[in-house]
Amino acid sequence: MKKSTIILIAVVAVIVIWGVSAYNGLVAKDENVKTAWSQVENQYQRRSDLIPNLVATVKGYAAHETSTLEGVVEARAKATQITVDAENLTPERLQEFQAAQGEVTSAIGRLMMITENYPDLKANQNFLELQAQIEGTENRISVERNRFNEVARDYNTSIRRFPTSVFASVFGFDAKPYFEAEPGSRQAPKVEF
Repeated sequence: MKKSTIILIAVVAVIVIWGVSAYNGLVAKDENVKTAWSQVENQYQRRSDLIPNLVATVKGYAAHETSTLEGVVEARAKATQITVDAENLTPERLQEFQAAQGEVTSAIGRLMMITENYPDLKANQNFLELQAQIEGTENRISVERNRFNEVARDYNTSIRRFPTSVFASVFGFDAKPYFEAEPGSRQAPKVEF
């Protein structure tokens, strides 16, 4: 064979090997995003599973606080109806999901404020345990959302870098959205006694 043919075959082989490597790297990062999203959903599900127990415990002490309790139940029901598949993770769907989860967070906050009116409830061991579980779950949600954003950032950076961006566009690797702060969360809440 001619020397130029050997060089051409070597160049093509290097390009093919690089292309396979780039594609496999994008697939791995896409799977990391899906895994991180699954962890976010797991933590929201954990919170959703704890809410009925919390509401039932508070209900025993605060029977006339039905509007707050119903608000928590309604927010939970709405949030569980909104699902976002990792395959179809668009900014709009993520924002809708995040808004529903924000309503649950707000409703839980109102529910926790009821405890100020019920000293017996604050001393109840079941309530204290559930409160600790909810607080722990909120922390886990925050950690998993941060991890998701980090993995999504790594993936998005990869699909935007040249020459991998060429493979990403050819094979349909689209950017993933991020979790963002809730509207109005930049202002510190007012605490009044």
